[in-house]
Amino acid sequence: MADGRPAPDQDALSKIDTTVPHSARIWNYWMGGKDNYEVDRVAGDAYREVAPNIETMARASRDYLIRTVTFVAGELGIRQFLDIGTGLPTYDNTHQVAQRVAPESRIVYVDNDPLVLRHAQALLTSTPEGVTDYIDADLHEPEKIIEAASRILDFSRPVALMLMGILGHIQDYEEAKSIVRRLQEALPPGSYFVHYDSTDTDAALKEAQQGYDDTGAIPYVLRSPDQIGAYYEGLEPVEPGIVSCPLWRPEPGTLPEPTDVHGGVARKP
Repeated sequence: MADGRPAPDQDALSKIDTTVPHSARIWNYWMGGKDNYEVDRVAGDAYREVAPNIETMARASRDYLIRTVTFVAGELGIRQFLDIGTGLPTYDNTHQVAQRVAPESRIVYVDNDPLVLRHAQALLTSTPEGVTDYIDADLHEPEKIIEAASRILDFSRPVALMLMGILGHIQDYEEAKSIVRRLQEALPPGSYFVHYDSTDTDAALKEAQQGYDDTGAIPYVLRSPDQIGAYYEGLEPVEPGIVSCPLWRPEPGTLPEPTDVHGGVARKP
């Protein structure tokens, strides 16, 4: 192309289904983004009508990502990030936050959504000192993710494994736990697990989620805080533990209100 950027991947474009709502595009809509279709906006509005708190949850989740990545890169000194379930770029994506703290940070994004693939070029920006890369891979195949990521990340050194709002898409809970374990097993000691998922702690949210699942979109399973806590077994959570995301190390001077999305940061001993 004249501006030097590659043309969108036509094969990826051909795989985008605009007849069924998609969670990444709806999330993008709730966050004020433009990478969504009418079917997503209709589903997003229907969800919000039943559960008005969902936009607050979406923004709280992004604020949590910013705080956790800043903490992991800053106070903990981690320089490698494996962010699985990238979603669509909005503001303050993982590589932007990490490289703002430490320009030499290396970030690998993982997703298998064709619309995300289309926008991979937007994610593949980096400071000159660091690296940002993208892997087209499936969360159901964690070993393949690790194998591909190892071409960019050094798994003999600590890595921050990020699973942000993605495990609910694994419908079978035992499989979700297995995926988490297999990914964590590939990390060296001193690595960190950074995570959040939505909880089943609000009746309106459960109703809205069921209505969304009934559209034929890929379902998202709301789980209990105890089920979410089990993802951290064998790890050492940093303070304040696994909590509602707005309560995780809030910015000084703020008065955060808890919401129905829980997460934490935990060290692999």
